[in-house]
Amino acid sequence: MAEKTIMLVCSAGMSTSLLVTKMQKAAEKKGIDAKIFATAAGDADNALASNDVNVLLLGPQVRFMLSQFQKKLEGKDIPVDVIDMRSYGMMDGDAVLSQAEKLMN
Repeated sequence: MAEKTIMLVCSAGMSTSLLVTKMQKAAEKKGIDAKIFATAAGDADNALASNDVNVLLLGPQVRFMLSQFQKKLEGKDIPVDVIDMRSYGMMDGDAVLSQAEKLMN
């Protein structure tokens, strides 16, 4: 399977970096070749322009931006969703990775 790029968007990019680390560990365990990175909401457009993103997940704190991103990504075949609140709160890399996988399939 080709490498998948998973982009996480949060308000500042800080809290999500821990989640990225945990998702990378989960991907390694599952043998998934994934590039996972987090970006601040203000920089999301640049990150989208410079990366070949397969799925975009929003942190619960920026869930209000969902429709905005859905419009931006229309016709681009990039699924977008809000990270499950419980998984995010528990920094559950496995669960968030599974959510991303479901969106890509």
